[in-house]
Amino acid sequence: MRVGVIVRMEADTDIDEKFAEVRAMGMESCQLVCWERKIINDEKAAEAILAAAEKHGITISAFWCGWGGRKVWDFYDGQLTLGLVPADYRAERVRMLLEGSDFAKKLGVIDFVTHVGYMPENPYDSNYQGTLNACKEVAERCKKNGQVFLFETGQETPVTLKRAMQDIEKSVGKGCVGVNLDPANLLMYGKANPVDALDVFGEYVRGVHGKDGKYPTDGHLLGEEVPIGQGKVNYPVFIERLKEGGYDGDITIEREISGEEQKKDILAGKEYLEQLIG
Repeated sequence: MRVGVIVRMEADTDIDEKFAEVRAMGMESCQLVCWERKIINDEKAAEAILAAAEKHGITISAFWCGWGGRKVWDFYDGQLTLGLVPADYRAERVRMLLEGSDFAKKLGVIDFVTHVGYMPENPYDSNYQGTLNACKEVAERCKKNGQVFLFETGQETPVTLKRAMQDIEKSVGKGCVGVNLDPANLLMYGKANPVDALDVFGEYVRGVHGKDGKYPTDGHLLGEEVPIGQGKVNYPVFIERLKEGGYDGDITIEREISGEEQKKDILAGKEYLEQLIG
């Protein structure tokens, strides 16, 4: 295992400068995150990313693709606005994810990640099949592009997520889907302890975020994100369980603040995780 970091690609991002910063922090891998459709349809953007990655020796371990439309990160409006679950946004978001998969192919990236949203726990819920069909369409495009479609954890229970992946595999085939395990999200959404979640979907884990957080204390709002080692993720046990399960991929640090405090927390998190990895 090695420690990497999230790199966000926006319209004004100097990707050469970003990758240089990653190397300056002592890391050589990242998950590349993009929420802007204009970028993923820009041939020159792909060329610039590839050139910068080669120049600085950066491995892009996964492409994290966002989607357009309204999005509210809470327990109420989030149900109506996030991912592929809301029917009003679904078709357009699927189109953007298909474009994102094609963009990831240009980058030579195999793991393609997104948040699917608050997947219904009841498989007989009228919205479950529509969401599942949308996921199958994305998984099919990823399969065609030689990729694996990864669900980022958080908005659904581990059992709900595993059921959805198994249902997709019935149509698309084994090995077409996987998990980008964000341990903090599982806690912040109040869905599971990430150590226990490995018992449910451990064999599907292809990517891991280094992030920490706390359980919600308000029924409307997500729990608080905090620096790695200061939240409820039991990282010593979590890392050991990943090792026991044979995981040898990257742990990609995500700290959802900005500025110098973000950089300070990333470097402290890197040191903490590397000590645990050994």
